[in-house]
Amino acid sequence: MTSETEQTGERIDATDRIDARDQPWASRPWAMAALCALSGLGFWAITEHIVEEPLSSWRPAAASGLAVATIIFTFAVELRRWHWAAAFAVLWGVVTAFVVWNTGGYNVGGSFAEWPFFSVLLAATVAAPLFQTKRDVADSWTFWRLWQLPYRQLHLHAWTDAVLGAAAMLFVGITFALAWMISSLFMLIDIDFVRELLQKDWFGWMLAGAAFGGAIGLLRERDKLVGTMQRLVMIILSVLAPVLAVALVLFLVSSIGTGFAKLWESGFSATALMLAVAAAAVLFANAVIGNGDEDRSPNRVLHWSAAILAVTVLPLAIIAAVAMQLRIADYGWTPERIWGVIAVVIALGYGLSGLWSLVRGRAGFDAVLRPLQQKLAITLGALALFLALPIVDFGAISAQNQLARLRSGAIAADKFDWQAMAFDFGPAGRRALRDLARTGSAGQRTSATAALAQTERHWEYETVDPDVDHRPLAVRLRVIPADRPLPPAAMTALGSQYQCAQGACVAAWIDERRIAFAGQSRANEGVISAILYHNSNGDWATYDENNRPDRHMSSADLSTATVELRSVTAHRLFVDGKPQGELVE
Repeated sequence: MTSETEQTGERIDATDRIDARDQPWASRPWAMAALCALSGLGFWAITEHIVEEPLSSWRPAAASGLAVATIIFTFAVELRRWHWAAAFAVLWGVVTAFVVWNTGGYNVGGSFAEWPFFSVLLAATVAAPLFQTKRDVADSWTFWRLWQLPYRQLHLHAWTDAVLGAAAMLFVGITFALAWMISSLFMLIDIDFVRELLQKDWFGWMLAGAAFGGAIGLLRERDKLVGTMQRLVMIILSVLAPVLAVALVLFLVSSIGTGFAKLWESGFSATALMLAVAAAAVLFANAVIGNGDEDRSPNRVLHWSAAILAVTVLPLAIIAAVAMQLRIADYGWTPERIWGVIAVVIALGYGLSGLWSLVRGRAGFDAVLRPLQQKLAITLGALALFLALPIVDFGAISAQNQLARLRSGAIAADKFDWQAMAFDFGPAGRRALRDLARTGSAGQRTSATAALAQTERHWEYETVDPDVDHRPLAVRLRVIPADRPLPPAAMTALGSQYQCAQGACVAAWIDERRIAFAGQSRANEGVISAILYHNSNGDWATYDENNRPDRHMSSADLSTATVELRSVTAHRLFVDGKPQGELVE
C-alpha cells in the first residue's frame, strides 16, 4: 500500500482538520484556484462590453450568479458530500441571478446593486454555515430542524467562514502587490510582457480568482490553523468589548440628560448609526460568549461587558425606530425607508432577546442567548431571501403613499420629489406619474409630464432638503426670450450642469451659438452662472475650443510687436440689475 506522502507529494495529517471525518485533500488548493480562475475569466467575458452601450440586464445577472455560486462552492465543498455543496451553490447562483435580473430592470436606468441584491447576499451568507452544519450532522435525524442544529458547530462555521474570507482577500491583495513588483523588476531590463499582461482585464480577474480560491483551499485543509486565527480575532474583539460597553452606557445616560432633539433632526443618518452600533454590540458580545460554555471568557469583566452589550441593543434599536418614525411622518414612505424599518425590527428582535436572556439567565445569560440568536439568524436569512424576491413591491407602497400626500396637500408640488417617483419607485411610480399627467392640477400635469420625459437622473446633486425645488428642469427653467425655447440637446446639456440640477434656473440666448444660464440650489442663495456653447462638434457644452480666451494668441515678438488697447462689444448676464459671471464677446 502506498503511503499518503507518495500519493500526494505532500503530507497533510488528518489532525490538521477540525472535523476528523474530513479526509485530507491535498489537491484542493490547486482545484479551487483553477475553479476560481475560470470563474474570473467567465465573469470578465460576461461583463465585457462596449462602454458607450447600455449594459444588458442579463450580463450583471449572469455574472453575479456565477460569482456567488463559485464563492459558496469554494467555501462549502468537502470531499464528504461534495455533490451537496455543488447543488447548494448552483441553487444560490440561480436565485442571485434572478434577483439581480429583476432588480436591474425595476427602475429606469436602475442599477442591480440595490437593496434586494444586498438582501440576497445576506441570505446566502446566513445559509452557508447552516448548510455546512447540516452536512456535518446529516447522519443524525436528531438535527433535522434547522433551529435544532448544534450551536457550537454552527457558530464555529460562521466565524471560520468570516476569517477565511478576510484572509483570502488579504492574500489577493498581496498577490497583486507581488505581481506588480515582479513586473517592475522586468521593466528594468526592458521586458514589459508581465506589465502588459497585468493591464489586461481578463488576466486581472483570473489572477484574483486564482489567488482567492487557492487561499481558501490552502487554509481549509488546515482549518485548525484557521480556528486559531478565529480565536485570536475573538480575543481581540472580546478585549474591546468593555470599551464599547462603557461608551454605550455613557452615551445612553448622557442622551437622557441632553435630550434626543439633535438625533431626531439627523433623521435617517441617526437610524443608520444606531443600527450599525447595535450590530457591533451583537458582534462583540458574541466574541466574548464564544461557541459554548467552555469557550466563554472566564474574565468576569468581559462576561458582564457582553451582558451590557446584549442589553444595550434594545435602547439603540428604540432610538433608531423613533428617528425612522419621525422621518416617515415628515416625508412619507420610500423603498429605502421601508428597508430601514425592516432593519429596525430585526434590531428590536435582537435587543429583546438580549434583555430576555439576562432576565432569565442572569449570570448564565449566554446559555439562554445562544439558542435565541440561532433562531433569529435563521429567521433573518429566511426574511432576507423573501424580501430579495419580487414578492412585495416596496415601490408600489411608496408611490401610493407619496401620491396620497401630494393630493392631500401634505406636500406642495414644488417640494415633491418627482425624480424619485420616476426613477426610484419602479413601474408603480411611473404609472402614478402618467395618472397625474392626465388628471392632476395644471402644475402637477406639467411636472409629471416633464419627469416622465427624463431619461437620466442626476444622483450627484440629489438632496432630501425640503427647501429645495425637486421639480424637473423643464418646470424650473425660465428661458429668455420666452418665445424662443431651447433645443433638446441644449436642455440635456443644461440639466447636466450643477447650477441647474435643482432649484430655479434661467437661460438667456446670446446668439445662435451661445446661451447664458444661471441657477441656485435653493431660494435666497448665491446665483452661479456660465455659458453654453454650440461647439464645433455640434454639441452644447460649457467649453468650446473656438471660444477660448487665448484663441487670438500668436507667436509674435512682444519686444517689437504693435500693442494697442481697443474697445470691444461684450455681453453680460444681469439678474435684478446686478452683473453675473464674466463678460462674453
